Amino acid sequence: MGPLTNRAVIRQVMEKHGFTFSKALGQNFIVNPSVCPRIAEEGGAAPGVGVIEIGAGIGVLTAELARRADKVVCIEIDSRLLPILAETLGEFQNVTIRNEDVMKADLPAIIAKEFPGMEVVVCANLPYYITSPILMSLLEQQLPIRSITVMVQREAARRICAPPGSRESGAISAAVRYYSEPRILFPVSRGSFLPAPEVDSSVIRLDVLSAPAVQVKSQETFFAVVRGAFSQRRKTILNTLSAALGLTKEELRPLLEAAGVSPGVRAEELTLPQFAAISDQLSGRAEP
Repeated sequence: MGPLTNRAVIRQVMEKHGFTFSKALGQNFIVNPSVCPRIAEEGGAAPGVGVIEIGAGIGVLTAELARRADKVVCIEIDSRLLPILAETLGEFQNVTIRNEDVMKADLPAIIAKEFPGMEVVVCANLPYYITSPILMSLLEQQLPIRSITVMVQREAARRICAPPGSRESGAISAAVRYYSEPRILFPVSRGSFLPAPEVDSSVIRLDVLSAPAVQVKSQETFFAVVRGAFSQRRKTILNTLSAALGLTKEELRPLLEAAGVSPGVRAEELTLPQFAAISDQLSGRAEP
């Protein structure tokens, strides 16, 4: 078999197994041979490291991870890919394929069973439609992982990695920075995939923090504030939080002022410590 990034090889394997791309699953296979080795290297695959891969495709990234890491566990939702992966990854003894939905998988149990004594990282080429839910699920579970390196839509990469207080920041960027230190690693053009998507991509890495970036009295209140603040981003923080949290402006105004936040600012102007200060002012009240 030729290289798995060769379009002719991909088509041959697909025809052999009667496989067709699923738009519903957002399947795009990588055909640029330089991309997966770089993801594996910059994602931290190395001796002594275990890797969780989300979505294997036909195994292009999986193979690069397996060449570098001690063990790779790939969580692949599409059962149609299992016979293909058995063929394309047959040479690797350190790869395990689990046919399940990562959003339903018991990741703490998988890590405990599959990676005893290892540092663990996550690598993935994520479908665009479910990027944010997967990232937040991984972070919110506070798994014993060192980093998450994923390829996402370029616009999503900019939003996810935007620093608080910048125009591109949003609820996802604030939430991600609560748990991790994100950065964009490198761009990937749409021509690097088969079939080619309509947008370009970027690879990002989230280095997971040992403790949240800010300490708050209530995480539930903190994330309610973040979501509410960005729910109507053109309006002031007083208007958005009043509507989102069910408080009158008269009730909310002194709480914002006590947190050191002007009621007239917009959510994109706030930093994580300011969101935390608002949250702590609210946490003594009934939970939003």
